Amino acid sequence: MNLQQLRHLVALHDTGSFSRAAEQLHLTQPALSRSIQLLEEELGVALIDRIGKRNEFTAFGKAVLARARRVVFETEELKRSALLLQEGLTGSLRVGMAPGAAALFMRHTLKSFATQYPKIRLHVAQGATEPLLEQLGRKQLDAVVADARAVAPSEELVLEPLPDMPAGCLCRAGHPLLAQQPVRIEALMRYPVAAPNLSLEIARIFVERHGPAAHPDQLVTLRCDSVSTLLQVAAETDAICLGIYAAALEPLARGELVPLALAPSLEASARYGVVCLAGRTAPPALDLLRGMLADEIERVQGELLRLQKPTQQGRSRRPRRGA
Repeated sequence: MNLQQLRHLVALHDTGSFSRAAEQLHLTQPALSRSIQLLEEELGVALIDRIGKRNEFTAFGKAVLARARRVVFETEELKRSALLLQEGLTGSLRVGMAPGAAALFMRHTLKSFATQYPKIRLHVAQGATEPLLEQLGRKQLDAVVADARAVAPSEELVLEPLPDMPAGCLCRAGHPLLAQQPVRIEALMRYPVAAPNLSLEIARIFVERHGPAAHPDQLVTLRCDSVSTLLQVAAETDAICLGIYAAALEPLARGELVPLALAPSLEASARYGVVCLAGRTAPPALDLLRGMLADEIERVQGELLRLQKPTQQGRSRRPRRGA
């Protein structure tokens, strides 16, 4: 038994036929068939039932396949680990970012690598969470930064949460609803409501606090994966944007957007995380990315607190009645 035979067995299962597996492995079909046959002879039991043109793995064949996958995976990771150690900080990093994460972190990440680690080849792909996780599973990405609530628990994935960030409703300065704060959901629904795709957890919070009418499927009238575009629309129209305050830091600082309080209070937060494949050796540059993300969140949280202080001071300076 050798590693090549195990690779052949895995390829046969994944492609579903000897001809496709042989093409993928750059072998002739007779050579592949002979390899599988030698493996069966050594183990002394059939691994595949050949039924006409179909090939079905036997119960023992499925058990051997599961172990073969682990052996092939560990062998590839051993080679990859050695290569990564040789590369040090001159290797590559492939990261996927969901829309919310991209709005928060993409520019900062690209700038940081460009200025601090110019020899690292960084590729950032933006897209919906599920397709990015599929690319991660196919090892086309090294990590995915996404809403932690949108990542289903899996033994194949490791999720490293990042600090929570406040989220809520944002509207343009001078919006009619600002004079009615805090507003109820019925008043909010008289205006267009814009949001990216929201997690089931956020949908549950909305329904619990504001009733069935607040479910995003009913509440949201404008959907877009580009968070920056949604914020711009909210700044230029009467649309209300549901999002993370950190993503709107610049228009908040300029006074173009302001938070809109709801009754009862929404008290929502965004919870992002870095998702990797379990058991896979991470590139050294991934540790750099984790540090950059944590530092950026800390910086943004500080900026948000700074923006809130003038408002709080203004309230504290209001004269008391009768003074």
